[in-house]
Amino acid sequence: MKLISPSLLSADFGNLQRDIEMLNESECDWLHVDVMDGVFVPNISFGQPVVKHIKRHARKPLDVHLMIVDPGRYVNDFKEAGADILTVHYEACTHLDRTLHAIKDAGMKCGVVLNPGTAVSLLEDTVQLCDVVLLMSVNPGFGGQKFIENTYNKVKQLRALCDRKAPQCLIEVDGGVNTTNAPLLFAAGADVLVAGNAVFKSENPLETIKLLKQ
Repeated sequence: MKLISPSLLSADFGNLQRDIEMLNESECDWLHVDVMDGVFVPNISFGQPVVKHIKRHARKPLDVHLMIVDPGRYVNDFKEAGADILTVHYEACTHLDRTLHAIKDAGMKCGVVLNPGTAVSLLEDTVQLCDVVLLMSVNPGFGGQKFIENTYNKVKQLRALCDRKAPQCLIEVDGGVNTTNAPLLFAAGADVLVAGNAVFKSENPLETIKLLKQ
């Protein structure tokens, strides 16, 4: 499976509706929405009100990535805002099992995110609950960072774990993804690629999305 989820963190916030409508016409599959609180990560992006406005214009599923402390408190808020897929960081969840069940019970697809320094093996007891596992290929908090090469190994490790315990689970990669490393990530076992600057800084975003999928 080859899915592309462009990150709206790299969109033009002054013309957000325009950029969403462009993605609606593109070959992308999901819209990636990064929610940052300035505590779990050093940056602050946007919260539920902006997600709600994005949902009004989007014709594709919203892939909402919570980079916030204690994300379990906000599960229902983001469901109401329009999230279709909700991913939470392993590092931010004291009660990960409870949070994943809460996301599922709210009617969303659920997922776990791992930072670059967090081992795939820590998901041994929870991966079967996940619809998606997102591997960060940069340290979270800012767009435009350089891709961490060890991500290929982590994708392969996660692919083996999913094949063994959670064949339904999609593997997503976020950070520094471009048309050069995309084929290598898909070959390693990834299913979904998040691309921000590669899409929105390109001269032809529609063509870039097409190339990423290929």
